[in-house]
Amino acid sequence: MCRIYGYFNATASAHEVRAVAALQRHGGPDGSGRALTDTWGVGNNRLAVVDLDGGQQPFRLGERITVVFNGEIYNHDELRSRLRRHGYSFADRSDGGIIPALYETYGEGFVDLLDGMYTVAVLDHRGAVPKLVLATDHAGMKPLYLRWDAAARSLHFSSEIPALLGFRAVSGAPWEPGLHSYLSSKTPFGEQTMFADITVLPPATTLVCDLGQVPRTVRRGLPERQGPPFSGTAEEAAAGAELRERLRTEVRRLLVADVPVAVITSGGLDSSLVTALAAEHGPVHSFNIAYRGRWPFDERHFARQVAEHAGTVHHQVEIDPADFPALLEDVVWHLGQPNADPIALSTLALFTAVRDAGFKVALTGDAADEVFGGYGRMRAATEDPTADGDWYQTYLDELAVLPAHLRHDLYTEAYQDLVRASSPIPEEALERLRRGPDTVLRRITDFETSHRLPAYHLRRVDHLSMAGSVEARLPFCQRDVMAMGAGLPDALRIRDGKVKRVLYAAAVGMLPQSVLDRPKQPFTLPVTAMLAPGRPLWLYARDMLAPGRLTAAGQLEPAVVDTLFTAQAEKPDDTTALTLWALLVHEVWREQFQSGVRRTDPLGVAA
Repeated sequence: MCRIYGYFNATASAHEVRAVAALQRHGGPDGSGRALTDTWGVGNNRLAVVDLDGGQQPFRLGERITVVFNGEIYNHDELRSRLRRHGYSFADRSDGGIIPALYETYGEGFVDLLDGMYTVAVLDHRGAVPKLVLATDHAGMKPLYLRWDAAARSLHFSSEIPALLGFRAVSGAPWEPGLHSYLSSKTPFGEQTMFADITVLPPATTLVCDLGQVPRTVRRGLPERQGPPFSGTAEEAAAGAELRERLRTEVRRLLVADVPVAVITSGGLDSSLVTALAAEHGPVHSFNIAYRGRWPFDERHFARQVAEHAGTVHHQVEIDPADFPALLEDVVWHLGQPNADPIALSTLALFTAVRDAGFKVALTGDAADEVFGGYGRMRAATEDPTADGDWYQTYLDELAVLPAHLRHDLYTEAYQDLVRASSPIPEEALERLRRGPDTVLRRITDFETSHRLPAYHLRRVDHLSMAGSVEARLPFCQRDVMAMGAGLPDALRIRDGKVKRVLYAAAVGMLPQSVLDRPKQPFTLPVTAMLAPGRPLWLYARDMLAPGRLTAAGQLEPAVVDTLFTAQAEKPDDTTALTLWALLVHEVWREQFQSGVRRTDPLGVAA
């Protein structure tokens, strides 16, 4: 696991390169390497997880191919054996060390053979001019941010936005519709980020660029589903059994590392099943996070029940709400752009505690809801009796910080004029969601896994786990598991008002009945209760969303924001609280990245 960066058909000073590397060293504190020329350069920061003494990057194949790599390749032993039959030899057993030979043998299609989570940058020196190949994994577990200058035909890239801003060629100017996009989907979807000249390479995408030419991109699809073709409700138990075996296989593979591996146990179905399957392979340490004091949605007792049932060594992490303002500033910095999910604070604190306890890898239950139909908004849309019903706008409003008819009330007239004609979510994605050829649930699942999952969840998990120098591994994002979910009939995911039918079937006998029977609740920070007059979060939000700040920014009406505080003080409400939280996160981001003050990370490294 690493952080990578580079530039192509451009120049960068030694100081810039060192600054970029320093800005993401938290994600790779165990080593660094770089290869630089007058027209291109690549580098990495390494978090050593496999082959601790090997794996030095960049990987090279003579003078022909240079590679930097971020992620884990779980089938590297199989690929190494195949390449040896082609005459290649390897100096170590690192997973990324196979990539140069794999690329030389299979060309741009080499990524089709990789099973894992990754971003890869390959420099091919064999032609008349160098060629750069960038590739992302099928789910978007490892993000890669780009800055393409069409006039200069130059490209800069990095694993994290703050590091990319370390290149002087990257302006950091805001994408003006960004606030509207953020409030419409809780973080920008699609390729555009909150920065005008920074995009993100989509999941399952290969970008190819010859030096001095315009890049071309190729989108790759998820592999076809394998296994028995389940078709009806009578097969629910059989489908559950197959899913359990697929998850068992993936958890076993993801536990393999040369460093200690832990599991994250929220107390919900998804992470609890991962915990139980991990515990089958010997003693395992589980981690749960809670908040000091008495708050709604406290899941620690469910997490402890799972830990006792599975026989794990359980760690209860507890954080103080008084620390949230400082923690929020660190979270926003590491994410590089706003994400309105309050659980982001807990995510950073939890992975920091995991690393402090001596673990460099942790398995999580993320992505089960997207793949197997776990959200109430999915159930509501599926149960709409007509294909042309009201589900579409209701579903989009559920993705947003607040419903569409209320968002524009927050904006100044000037900002309303600016965003009136803009689509906050990519139009092609919305059209596929609205009128695609499949069932409503299949269209929603495709939208959730292709757009919302990588943007809203996976980037948050990646950035905040690596901020704590921990590699997060996600069994529900593995190709075989996602392929099964994509192929299931609707009734094996949502039926009779119940979600994740096949996943519950997979968990029968694996978890305490109290966990299986508990109502679904959000794994989140209870901001409605915490945003109350006199509490630290309230005082911080009041200060950050002061009228003078908002007036200077010119996007939000201070008087309207003030009415939100009044309403929340008099009658606490989930939508009002989330709106205030989201606006607070956005203002913290604006102060850190758009205030004109020289950017520094939480450790004081200047960008």
